[in-house]
Amino acid sequence: MRPASRRSGVRRIGRSRFQSSVRAHDRKGRAIALLAAALVLPTAAGLGTAGFAAAQPATSTAVSATATPNPAGRQSPGDIQETVAPKATTTDPACASTTPSATSTSTAAATTTTCASTTPSAVPKTTVAATTTVAPTTTVAPTTTSAAPAPAPVISARSAAAPSRSIPGVSKVQWISDRRVALWVDSAAMGAPFQVQVLLARDWNSNPGATFPALYMLDGLRARDDESGWTIETDAASFYADKNVNVILPVGGQSSFYSDWLEADNGKFYQLETFLTKELPPVLENSMRTTSTRGVIGLSMGGTSAMFLAARNPGFFQFAGSFSGYLSTTSLGMPQALQYAMQDAGGYNVTKMWGQPSNALWAAHDPYIQAENLKGTSLYISSGSGMTGPYDQPSGIPGVSTNYAGMGLEILSRLTSQSFATKLNKLGIPAQVNYRPSGTHSWPYWQFEMHQAWPQVANALGVAVSAPACGLGGDIGAMANANPWLGGCVTGEYAVAGGLAQDFRNGRIFWSGGTGAQVVTGMIGGEYQAMGGPSGPLGLPTTSEFGTPDGRGRGNHFQSGSIYWTPQTGAHSVRGAIRDLWSSQGWETGPLGYPVGDEINTPSKDGAVQGFEIGAIYWSPTTGANGVQGLIMGKYGEMGYENSWLGFPRSSERGPIRDNGRFNEFEGGNIYWSPASGAWSIKHGAIFEEWGRQGYEGGRLGYPISDEYAFEGGVRQNFQFGTITVKGGNIQVA
Repeated sequence: MRPASRRSGVRRIGRSRFQSSVRAHDRKGRAIALLAAALVLPTAAGLGTAGFAAAQPATSTAVSATATPNPAGRQSPGDIQETVAPKATTTDPACASTTPSATSTSTAAATTTTCASTTPSAVPKTTVAATTTVAPTTTVAPTTTSAAPAPAPVISARSAAAPSRSIPGVSKVQWISDRRVALWVDSAAMGAPFQVQVLLARDWNSNPGATFPALYMLDGLRARDDESGWTIETDAASFYADKNVNVILPVGGQSSFYSDWLEADNGKFYQLETFLTKELPPVLENSMRTTSTRGVIGLSMGGTSAMFLAARNPGFFQFAGSFSGYLSTTSLGMPQALQYAMQDAGGYNVTKMWGQPSNALWAAHDPYIQAENLKGTSLYISSGSGMTGPYDQPSGIPGVSTNYAGMGLEILSRLTSQSFATKLNKLGIPAQVNYRPSGTHSWPYWQFEMHQAWPQVANALGVAVSAPACGLGGDIGAMANANPWLGGCVTGEYAVAGGLAQDFRNGRIFWSGGTGAQVVTGMIGGEYQAMGGPSGPLGLPTTSEFGTPDGRGRGNHFQSGSIYWTPQTGAHSVRGAIRDLWSSQGWETGPLGYPVGDEINTPSKDGAVQGFEIGAIYWSPTTGANGVQGLIMGKYGEMGYENSWLGFPRSSERGPIRDNGRFNEFEGGNIYWSPASGAWSIKHGAIFEEWGRQGYEGGRLGYPISDEYAFEGGVRQNFQFGTITVKGGNIQVA
């Protein structure tokens, strides 16, 4: 599995100090320009900057239209654990800091919390090692894959049918773990699929008939196309593992504001409001056991979008949360600030999104202007002050961190959030508003707010704040205690086909009387889930995850097959006669290497094929399982694979023969290869028979150096040291 945090570690060698200095100066200059915009433009719009002169203001004020219950058990960043549980007291521990205190003040109508501890310890993110597990396995597992596990599974000649992985309206499905799946959802509006990853609810496995509310989590301006920042930069996957919601993570959308654009720009024609509110919900509800009860959380750009999407689509979201969002986009200077930010994040032109600032689309996407439409939606708004906080590195200037851009952006967020909260108060719309006395525009603070907001999210979506107690016992408990990296349990034991299972934050343990307790996790767990788990053709695991002898990969054996994984190939199951042949050749250390795809049926003939790093294994009822590899595989593909006159292979690659050559037999002929001649086919028939009489490759003609071709009313084939021609029933060797 890929690491959870994958910031670029590439270092350019040989770049001059002068170039480095110029680029650093340019970056700092852009950051200072953005900071200036943050400080000057909103002030020109009539939004004051009072309260930002000191890093730790003595007073911080929030406004709410009506009394809003404080979420139980709110914690300071330093108190964040993997599970947020409500506490008996209703006092916010964030207000109990022993550093200069941040006092909660209220108007007659306001009871929302406005402070948080300014001296938290850093919150560790969940990281994932470059294996399919999230930590090294300590289970007793095979140290070699040169032989099948004991007891040897009974595997039929033909693999049992694998469950369909197709989902209506989805171009591609990739299971990342047993409770995380990537979907490339078709979008007619954008003319191409758009990736969405789903963190599946706690009870997804244990209660297969249940459905769950959805929590959309929107990314920031620099959203990546491979993975959501929420799973790269925060502990979202672990945090929501015991929450009974399906977490919906759109992947991509850099600088999009998750809206419908007027024009294409930079190769993108975003229509993401249509996608998120019209095209995606039917897929989630029909195929991913998701209800129409929804919430949305966003950071920075995503915070802006969370609020205007909820306002523009009344009733679609029951909860909307903005973490450091820009909640007034049309005030003086803000269109220019957005243009600067979008240009910096991908080179986008803001006018391609909503037109010129005079265009009505700007007002239609301004949370401040659309605030009245948020009545009845549970709202959560937070931002820092921009001053140096516990996750920032001081610059040497009091209150100013080295994150200059993050300082400016957070000040923009704070000013617009205050303006937005004031508007909500005037409209009589309640909101939970949390202003931190410090902190810049950066991920550790958004992870903190994600934890803080959960009780309110849970209440709005109608799910329990805390997970029910789950205990450990028996063989499963012993295996869990031997593998603490699995994290705490998130379910109790539950029945599966042939045995029992229990889910943990980072994997599952399966048990039966015949197989014992075995761990399945990571991308191997995802492949197992895609194959139907214990109810599918693999059956129950017979080993826990183990490392392969070459150090490249990981594997699990099951009652009726195996799953192997490497970072390069991903996780793939191997079953039936194909697995039998692969194991007899030495598993991954044999000539074919690791599987690179799953077994599939051949499209036009009765058979199956599975791809490996250096070739493929084909199976048919008449030929059995045979491997084709290397340049012979290349020639077989050039000829049309099993659909050509060659048909299915009747043997795996044989050799070495003369001059270190190799060959495969097929239903309709053979393919021969040698270093000197290359790979060529030869049909069964008169030419093949005559070549045999001449001694095949060991005779005077040597290897074929062409395929059979038409020649003067007959056919001819060239060999290293001559030709064979068949014409009118006559055979000529020259």
